[in-house]
Amino acid sequence: MEAEFLEIDENERWSAIYQEIRQQSSECACSDAKLPENKTRNRYRDVSPFDHSRIHLQLGSNDYINASLITVEEAQRNYILTQGPLPSTCGHFWEMVWEQRTHGVVMLNRVIEKGSIKCAQYWPQREEKDAIFEDTNFKVTLVSEDIKSYYTVRQLELENLLTHETREILHFHYTTWPDFGVPESPASFLNFLFKVRESGCLNSEHGPVVVHCSAGIGRSGTFCLVDTCLLLMSLRKDPSSVRIRDVLLKMRQYRMGLIQTADQLRFSYLAVIEGAKYIKGDKSLQAGSSSPLRSFL
Repeated sequence: MEAEFLEIDENERWSAIYQEIRQQSSECACSDAKLPENKTRNRYRDVSPFDHSRIHLQLGSNDYINASLITVEEAQRNYILTQGPLPSTCGHFWEMVWEQRTHGVVMLNRVIEKGSIKCAQYWPQREEKDAIFEDTNFKVTLVSEDIKSYYTVRQLELENLLTHETREILHFHYTTWPDFGVPESPASFLNFLFKVRESGCLNSEHGPVVVHCSAGIGRSGTFCLVDTCLLLMSLRKDPSSVRIRDVLLKMRQYRMGLIQTADQLRFSYLAVIEGAKYIKGDKSLQAGSSSPLRSFL
């Protein structure tokens, strides 16, 4: 994989490879997303869930939410990738988290980026303490907040107002990843990913983790691709048999457009290579090492 990365980099082929992936990607029906009653539930006109893999809400007469279940059987990982909630869909978002028995939410965008609203404020900020979503009968309370330099971890309490049952939800918020861009280094991203892993919310005893950015395809796709590839490398006898392109094409069968730019694809390679070394015991994630990739970081 490292040799492949260096060869692509030296020949400046990232754009060409990204275009190949786009051409080879699955095109599945998205007819439910285009129904008149559902159009207002989509943040972007050109980002829709496939009919076969979309999440179905269980309450009310309309079961539609712009969210897709991505299943990686070999890795025993399930992810729900979704758009940043709209003001009118925050209640649907929390309904989905409840119904899918999700323990962790991974947010990879800021609410406002470059002056544009990318996502509704769907959780309570410190001053408010709780938020009530009357359309779906859920209440969210902020229990604690741990602010780091490039991410924040929140403990939330989600209450079903009809049954008064409550659940703990962990909210992992990466705050320094630009839209259509990449994190400043694989190290900061990997530290965030390992923090999410350590919490256990990616494990199969919980419902699928919910991952979102603004559209739920670029940054969200990068996060899930890196996590999946690192997991497959740790499970297989021959870690070098994991091909990032093949894994991405498989994931794109469940949600369109995962990974939005050639730079995000390149970053995914870097993060998988560095993460695999770190997991194997090479602690160069924080230290400057003599890795041939060091000059590319």
